[in-house]
Amino acid sequence: MTKEILSVILFIGLLSGSVLGQKPTQSGHKALRIVNKNAALPDSIRQLLVVFNETSGQDLAVLVALEKKGNKWQTVTEPMQAGIGRKGFAAPGAKREGDDQSPTGLFRLGQLFCYDKNVDTRIPFIQTTPEDKWIDDPNSPDYNRYIRGTTQAKSYEKLLLNGNDYRYCMVIEYNTNPVIKGHGSAIFLHLSEYETINSSSGCVVLLRKDMEKLLKWMNPESKPSILMGTEKVLMSGLKSKK
Repeated sequence: MTKEILSVILFIGLLSGSVLGQKPTQSGHKALRIVNKNAALPDSIRQLLVVFNETSGQDLAVLVALEKKGNKWQTVTEPMQAGIGRKGFAAPGAKREGDDQSPTGLFRLGQLFCYDKNVDTRIPFIQTTPEDKWIDDPNSPDYNRYIRGTTQAKSYEKLLLNGNDYRYCMVIEYNTNPVIKGHGSAIFLHLSEYETINSSSGCVVLLRKDMEKLLKWMNPESKPSILMGTEKVLMSGLKSKK
């Protein structure tokens, strides 16, 4: 059995609960249990994306959107399929530049970049131009920063691509404050390259219809954030400074 087929089988099981004989809504229940295990979340966070999977090294995950009503978290979407790093989630604190892993932890969702002038969202965004870059050169003073215009960095990601990957591209604020040299850069929530989910170098990847649903729902006053990692790690009650 190929790795790709195995990943799909594992994801379907996680999404539907069929592997463990659970009900189809089990992913939502798991996301709520994960949040309850991380009760130290800042009170200012009222909207949260929980991204998790069951298997270390697996490049597919489930994303569940939650909103806090009063003192209680509630699911607001059906579980969504998400791609993550090609080598899965890094252990807490272990993410490094070029390791093809997604970071584990709690992070704010930051700047949104969009190709289009008009987007159905309340989130402030920058309309992307050919001059927009994200620096991934660890030796640059602008490492893991957004730059518009010229740069002396030896490597960077263009934020305006020929494909749709970054049509909606939202910064996951990992290693942003402070920025630590070599600990990873350009971690985004962005679109899949294709009409099916693909993995990434460390980002969280969604289908366009799912991303548009989330952008329409997000409210900047609710401090949208993302909690991500393997189910086992998140259920241990992960602590984060973000």
